[in-house]
Amino acid sequence: MSRKAIGGRQGKLRLAVIGLGMAAKPHLSSLRDLADRVEIAACCTPSTERRESFAAAHPDLRVTDDLDEVFADRSVDAVLLLTPPFTHRDLILRAAAAGKHVLVEKPLEASVARAREAVEEMERAKLRLGVVLQHRFRTGSRRVADLLASGELGLLISGSAAIRWWRAPDYFAQAGRGMKARDGGGVLLTQAIHTLDLFQHLAGPITRVAAFATTSALRKIDTEDVVGAAITFADGAIGTIDATTVAYPGFPERIELACERATIVLAAETLDVFYKDGRHLHEEGPESKSGGADPMAFSHEAHRGVIADFIDALGDDRDPEISGREALKVQLLIEALLRSAESGCAVEV
Repeated sequence: MSRKAIGGRQGKLRLAVIGLGMAAKPHLSSLRDLADRVEIAACCTPSTERRESFAAAHPDLRVTDDLDEVFADRSVDAVLLLTPPFTHRDLILRAAAAGKHVLVEKPLEASVARAREAVEEMERAKLRLGVVLQHRFRTGSRRVADLLASGELGLLISGSAAIRWWRAPDYFAQAGRGMKARDGGGVLLTQAIHTLDLFQHLAGPITRVAAFATTSALRKIDTEDVVGAAITFADGAIGTIDATTVAYPGFPERIELACERATIVLAAETLDVFYKDGRHLHEEGPESKSGGADPMAFSHEAHRGVIADFIDALGDDRDPEISGREALKVQLLIEALLRSAESGCAVEV
């Protein structure tokens, strides 16, 4: 396939990183791994403390607080946004005006309305927008997708997603953590979004939900940290969603898909398939402890997959696998769950 020419020196994609908080760690490790394909043009944050700390840890990288300079730099092909959710739309609109592609850390935005504005503006500008929902790039997730696509398991009858995680008091001690004004949402938008995106990607669209949501007495936040829901899928299957950050000490997120000829269990990155003819497929995945007190206790391999696909997409002149429009699907689901919980009624997604 012929590839569109992108990038600056030596044909590499020149990318600027905006935001140097907790999310930066797996992205920087991934960019280092992909150094033959991507060049980090600048790393930007308004925080003096973060700039100094980041510069000390990465003396080879240019660190700046000048966002205007980053967007004005014509040698920068794309930006990687690692900033709080409510900033995403405005920064994406600035990137569109500056002619730069965007890869943005989840969620795409704090609301579907703001997310849709960002998607539509990038489409008008004929630029590519990718979203970091990296669970689709895990080896076990890819394996499940292939098994389902082959048809050997038959139709889905019932599916469930359980995200029973724990977040310690010091996590919520950070200014604004768990508050709508900073994070835009609670366990659904901030933690469970990865599993919910993968769940729909594998099982198919969820069309109707009947949900309950509450804020536990464990922490002083204004977003939900316990959610339970009954769901129906477009093909008629039914199932459940269970999401929380109060389950000490935190357990691997789990997707179960009961199909006609087998049941799939995907616990974080470990896969089991129990066939009705007696066969049992087991594929052990790398350990993930991100459901516990340390949210960053996981391999950056899936992040690297997202970034590599984004680079490929620009070269192939196509959308990334998880485009902005694709990422709207999980946010529509999340808003439906919250709307159902608030109204006390089942709602359409």
